[in-house]
This record gives sequence, structure tokens and C-alpha cells, in this order.
Amino acid sequence: MKQLAFAAGAMLCASAWAAISPLDRVYTADQNTNTISVFSPATNTLLGQIKLGNSRPDVLSPLYKGEINVHGLGFSPDHKTLIAISNGSNSVTFIDTATNKVKGKTYVGRSPHEGFFSADGKEVWVVVRGEDYISVIDPVTFKETRRIQTDLGPGMVQFHPDGKLAFAVSSFTPTVDIIDVASHTIIKRINVVSPFSPFLQFTPDYSEIWMTHKDVGKVTRISTRTLEVTGVIDTGFISNHLAFAKVGDEVRAYVTIGGENVVKVYSTGKEARLLATIPTGALPHGAWTSDDNSRVYIGLENGDGVQAIDTASNKIVATIGGGQAPQALVYLSHVAPSASDKSNLVPRVNQDAVNIQLKPLQGDSKGFVVVRSLGVVESIEAFLYKLKPDTQYDVYAGGNAAPVGSFRTNAMGMANGTMIGPGQTNGAVTVKETGGAAVLASQP
Repeated sequence: MKQLAFAAGAMLCASAWAAISPLDRVYTADQNTNTISVFSPATNTLLGQIKLGNSRPDVLSPLYKGEINVHGLGFSPDHKTLIAISNGSNSVTFIDTATNKVKGKTYVGRSPHEGFFSADGKEVWVVVRGEDYISVIDPVTFKETRRIQTDLGPGMVQFHPDGKLAFAVSSFTPTVDIIDVASHTIIKRINVVSPFSPFLQFTPDYSEIWMTHKDVGKVTRISTRTLEVTGVIDTGFISNHLAFAKVGDEVRAYVTIGGENVVKVYSTGKEARLLATIPTGALPHGAWTSDDNSRVYIGLENGDGVQAIDTASNKIVATIGGGQAPQALVYLSHVAPSASDKSNLVPRVNQDAVNIQLKPLQGDSKGFVVVRSLGVVESIEAFLYKLKPDTQYDVYAGGNAAPVGSFRTNAMGMANGTMIGPGQTNGAVTVKETGGAAVLASQP
């Protein structure tokens, strides 16, 4: 069975089974610092960052230069080009992996999410999640050449390596689009259990795609032969991304469960079985496997860094600080000109985040807060769940009498957002219903 060393759509080659090389790199798209963090998997160190824009909150005035919300990543079959999708500035940035230099940029429609090269490397398809189409880009001219109409909110697209079909999940519509690559037309639409699917990946033999449903905590399996759903797995609260690794004679799936701060490991036979639950840092998000299957790299959205899982033992063997709020993560083999090359990289622009778990004071409410230093002030990002629907709540920090921010929950009793505080949180956070009692608080 071949192993998936590259993104779906990339061409497999003899190096797919090579051990981790000093020339390999791990990349994360850092949404808050608007950087690409570049790591050496051989030494498990941060080499530096590619700065694409200013860090939050220095993005509140009109944006004339730089990117906002660096979020998605993809790459060419030859690994020579990395693409970064910024959903705040609606851009696709093309980066030379040998030099870490930006070589081109394409602006697309509202809030793109992810993008990938086609199997032959001749096109880049970018899902425009804030609208209803996939933007097709020429990677030589960096010009949009056409659009593929979809339902509202395409979330991600991946290519089968035979070059015939592409699979696109949606973030707002409970369907998967099967697209004929040559004609750029949808040939089938598959119904799935949820309208919010941010990520999909092929199994190593390309017989299935597995897609996450972040909103309901599930993973759907679809056969690439019959183009039908073959199973649904209950995975857990905030199921983000997933990766596959061959361990011995068995292929395993590694699913990042952000709401539980774990990676869950599943068998990939007819009936998927939970094999292991691996505790991680705060809010695991992106995931990708090393070429030799020995490591699965995990991006920590609220931990501002990356962790490496040893697939033989299912243990975390390295934790590396990186950019703020990493989203997508990819592993690329043999891209750097030398082991320690840091060309056009800047030193880490941010400090480590502080994560505060909130405990319920009434009911089964849930929440957590991430505090990041911005000098004399702090960025305070709150994630609140299982509260009253359509109700306003206030967030208090550092024992101050006045709230640092207010949120209104949605119909599911959820809310999240970022506030700027005076830099005195000191681990003390309380959430109160506006005009009412406290519902969540940090432990002393």
C-alpha cells in the first residue's frame, strides 16, 4: 500500500518512504500573527517565520499592504511552491520553498479558505468559502482563469492523483461535490451529516476520503470508487483536521479534537475503532504526516506552536513554539537548500500564549480563554459553549469591575471573539450573563 506523503493531487515518488531529512520542512499558517512558521522536523526546532502581514490587532485601519488571517496551506506536486490562503484579505500567496520568498499573489473572492494544486501541477483551485465557487488560478501567471460553481461555502478541495476527479467539501452546505477535473464540472453531489466540513484527506491507497464535521464532532468516510458514504464516526467536540500514517501493517487515522485537547487515533478497516487518545496542547487544529510515517505533526491553535506525535508509541515527543493561532499545517520533503537554511525568515514575532480553562458555575456550560501579550495590553480570546441561546454575556478579567467585552450567543448557545484588555488578566476570568449571575470562571 502506498503512503500519502504529499497532498492529494501530488505525484507520489520514490522518496515517499524516505526517513525524515534535514532538508524537510513543516509549515503552519498563523492566523493571528499573519506569518508562516517554518520548522525543521529533523531537529524539531523553529527556523523562523515568513511575515505576510502585521500581527493582530494592528489590522484595524484600512489595509493597503500585507495579509490578514493567514489560514490555509497547499503546495505543488514538486514541492517547489507553497501557497498560503488569507481569508481576511482574500488572497492566495505563492511562496518559493527554496528561498522562502513570495513570488506571486492572486486576489480572489470573499473569504477563501483552502487551496491545492491539481495533480499535474498546472492549476491551483481555491475554495471561496464566503461565496459559492472555486477559483481556478494559473500558477505561472497568477491569474484567475475560471470559476467552478458550487453551493454556498465550499470549504476545501483535494485531487485524486490520477488527475480525473476532485472532491470538495462545504462549510455551509451538507454536501460533497465530485468534480470532473478536465471539464471543471460537478458530476455528482453527495449528502453528508453536517453543513460544516473544513477539511478532507485521502487514505494512503486513495480508496476513501475522510472529512471532518467540526460543528457536530464527526468524521464521514466516502468511497472514491462508488462515490458513496461508507461510514460516519463520532469523534468529538471540535473535530478539526486529520492525517493518516502506516504503523506496521496497519493504516491509522489521527483526528485533532480541539474541544478536548486530544488527538484520537482510529483504525481504518470496515469498522473504524478508537485505538488511542493522545493528550495534546491547547486546541489542536492542523495535522500532517512525515514521509516515513514515523511522526504526525499537530498545530496548536491556542498553544501557538506545533507538537510531534511518535506513531509507534502514540506519544508527544516534541513541542515547538511558533506563530499565533496556527491553522493549516503541511509537511514538505526535500525543499530546503541546506539543513539550517533560514533565508528570508524573521525570528519569532510573538510570545507564548496563556490558556485559561473556565469551570462551570451553573449548568453544564463550557468555555476557555486564550490570553496573548501585546505589550502594554493583552488580546483576550474567549470560546463559550452550552450557554443560553441568543443571550448576552459579559467577560471580566483580572478582577476589574468593568467587563472587557460582551458576546451574544447563537441559537446553539455558542459564542467566541477577541477583546483587548489592559494587560492585567493574571489568569482571572469570569463570564456573567448580562444583568445576571456568573456562569463560568477560572480556578484560582
